[in-house]
Amino acid sequence: KEMQAKMQAMQEEIAQMEVSATSGGGLVSLTLLGKGTLTSLKIDPSLLKEGEGEILEDLIIAAHNDAKAKLEAMMAEKTQALTAGLPIPPGMKLPF
Repeated sequence: KEMQAKMQAMQEEIAQMEVSATSGGGLVSLTLLGKGTLTSLKIDPSLLKEGEGEILEDLIIAAHNDAKAKLEAMMAEKTQALTAGLPIPPGMKLPF
């Protein structure tokens, strides 16, 4: 039960985490919450030109993927700290 309580607390903490990332040298920036929810997107006005749509799309995707990778790394670090010493098989993903 203690482990369940710790897992629940960790899941709540992860849900509150916020990660920001940029792409294009800061032309596109965004923020994700712990569950991957996009909460903020900023686009430099210089990108809002006709014919620049594909570049903008690529930069948004790159920033999102960077933020998601950072978020996953933070979650893995927290999970590893919580489960240190437990006999969990390598590569096993916990339910979140």
